[in-house]
Amino acid sequence: MSRPAAFLDRDGVINIDHGYVFEPARLDFTPTAIEGIRLLNEADYPVLVVTNQSGVARGLYGLAEVEAFHAHLNALLRQEGAHVDAFYFSPCHPEGTVAEYAIEHEDRKPGIGMIRRAMRDWDVCAEGSFLIGDKQSDLDAAAAAGISGYLIEPDTGDLAALVRACLAA
Repeated sequence: MSRPAAFLDRDGVINIDHGYVFEPARLDFTPTAIEGIRLLNEADYPVLVVTNQSGVARGLYGLAEVEAFHAHLNALLRQEGAHVDAFYFSPCHPEGTVAEYAIEHEDRKPGIGMIRRAMRDWDVCAEGSFLIGDKQSDLDAAAAAGISGYLIEPDTGDLAALVRACLAA
């Protein structure tokens, strides 16, 4: 039976965007990210991260580093009674230097490939689902996928307050 989900961008929403963040030591959560994710967990919403990671296409880090960062992020969340259910990321960027990823791809937001795949993987319905991001491309992806989109102030926004408003809506 389909259910709604919460889609979250990563950099600027969950963690402070220091620019191409991939090293676990550089992980700093935004002010109320942990609380916001915990609220979603308690409301039984799958928490699905959809993030553009153009640093892979630019040759700054690899897929293994992205996956290790996500594992570290989730381990820290679990210590606080919260968790992300799944991470989806696009390593592509048309201006990249790594040929394999130097392409336009439907996964790269504002494309909806990551959202559609997550919806299939988690049997998510559009009704009641939402995406919280810090860029217009996040809102554009949400609209194209037929889900609500909400903009948060990058790095300093109150994710917990926005989650409460989304859950109430």
